[in-house]
Amino acid sequence: MDLDILKAGVVGDSAKPVVSLTNINPNSTVTDIKKAIHRQKKSLYPERQSLRLETRGKPLADNAVLKTLDLQKGRVLYVKDLGPQIGWSTVFLAEYMGPLFAYLISYTRPVWLYGQSASAPMSYAVHAAAICWSIHYLKRVLETLFVHRFSHSTMPILNLFKNCSYYWGFAFYIGYYVNHPLYTEPYFGKLQVYSSLIAFLVFELGNLSIHLALRDLRPAGSTERRIPMPTANPFTILFRYVSCPNYAYEWYSWAAF
Repeated sequence: MDLDILKAGVVGDSAKPVVSLTNINPNSTVTDIKKAIHRQKKSLYPERQSLRLETRGKPLADNAVLKTLDLQKGRVLYVKDLGPQIGWSTVFLAEYMGPLFAYLISYTRPVWLYGQSASAPMSYAVHAAAICWSIHYLKRVLETLFVHRFSHSTMPILNLFKNCSYYWGFAFYIGYYVNHPLYTEPYFGKLQVYSSLIAFLVFELGNLSIHLALRDLRPAGSTERRIPMPTANPFTILFRYVSCPNYAYEWYSWAAF
């Protein structure tokens, strides 16, 4: 089978083949077609491609088999260039390492940030907040490395700058005020601080438990999605009551923070 690969979004006679593929096995998958395109056009690596049946149609699944596709308009597929890509895990690591360092910069009370008042005594509540913040983002980094399984290997590189700007910016903003020399301790003092610290740790454990349960629903190397249900872990009982218990536990954590 021969295939012409046209540029998606272009209509009429101006649509010229990006590449022409010959002797394609009808049992080839969309992933195989992407690799064949890449061999002829090196800039279009597979993760950068979105193949479709029509110029403005829906993207085809990577595991779709060529002979099962409805090639009504001749042996033609359309490719959309998704632009430069970056790995999901790389984006997550950048997102989560940044807030950790951005917050801890203000925790050190640098003179260039707080002036002469930087040497003022630091409240025990400020230390507790730094512990909570560090635990949260270190947990996220470790989950990215050892727990999360991504259904897609890459995302547009522009997302790196958008996501990092959000995470890093808010981390520095929060850290500036929590670590400020003029920070005032909570009204109920140590009772409020330490009870909130315990609650924070419990909810972080709940969040981790949900992430582990979700990880077990997707076998390694697959895109399978099973229906989440409570397990022997008591933290997973929230699956019965909310759609995304991992976000529920995270909300509780930040409320305690």
